[in-house]
Amino acid sequence: MFLTDTPHSGGGSAQFLKVHHRGHVTVEDHILCGKATGVGRFLSRDLDINTVWLELSLSAIDLLARTRVLLLDSELATAEPKKLRYRLLHVAARLTRGGRRLRLQVSATLPWRNELAMAFHRLAALSRPAS
Repeated sequence: MFLTDTPHSGGGSAQFLKVHHRGHVTVEDHILCGKATGVGRFLSRDLDINTVWLELSLSAIDLLARTRVLLLDSELATAEPKKLRYRLLHVAARLTRGGRRLRLQVSATLPWRNELAMAFHRLAALSRPAS
């Protein structure tokens, strides 16, 4: 149960308030994602350094969002940045090239090796931008 001071414009129905509240929760999730990627941690008192840091943090947020949409499924598609760093981004793996193919070598004991391999295959299957 939640209380709200939302104006009566939506008719005051519980369904309207629930949808409105869920939309706000999504916004708060995106804010938490931003904070987890460094948006709120400025490194210096110098504006130029902080500007670069903010641009890099926003790029990280964008890359994580695109990774979730294009490469991941199941629980990782909605995972927080901390979980993605732990399970996929900070994994010791090796890319090797041989026979005109690119291969991903991951430890057989890694619990998330299938998810990482599937994301790698989806990435390789994406069309290349025209140059």
